[in-house]
Amino acid sequence: MNQHRLRPPAALAALLALALPGAGCGASSAPSATTSGAGAGTTLTARDQAVKFAECVRAHGVSDFPDPNASNDFDYGVSVTPAVWRRATTACKRLQPPGSLSSKRTPKEQSASLRFAACIREHGVKDFPDPVNGEPAINTYKIPSSNRPGGMAILNAAIAKCKGVLGLAAGGQR
Repeated sequence: MNQHRLRPPAALAALLALALPGAGCGASSAPSATTSGAGAGTTLTARDQAVKFAECVRAHGVSDFPDPNASNDFDYGVSVTPAVWRRATTACKRLQPPGSLSSKRTPKEQSASLRFAACIREHGVKDFPDPVNGEPAINTYKIPSSNRPGGMAILNAAIAKCKGVLGLAAGGQR
């Protein structure tokens, strides 16, 4: 099961996207994209492509976007405005590893994401919305209480208590 570490406060805007953010933020080990410029025509490994994608996103305004972990997952939640995030990911689309930053869930994953939202509400975040399929499971822009003093601490604590269900929403087995 892919588990994504959650980053503190401002980093939860889109789990993996996260969720994510993560969910679906991995890349396969098969060769994929080709480079441009001096190495034109050179096939990149999934790892190289994921690293280049991270470098590109950082170069386009998301300075804290990490390199992928050993599983080629991005342990990240969005810490910039939606406009900056869209600009960066659009500019780097040609390098984006297949399936990374995807928020489209299977019916089983969507069902788990709805259970995750219910769990979060049960653990103190009453305004946590049901995730819409195709959108991040966690989007702090849609959780008004996360912007209040102590709101992110409450959200992070709830996420920690509900992480097993979040793993299912991200395609993990349980």
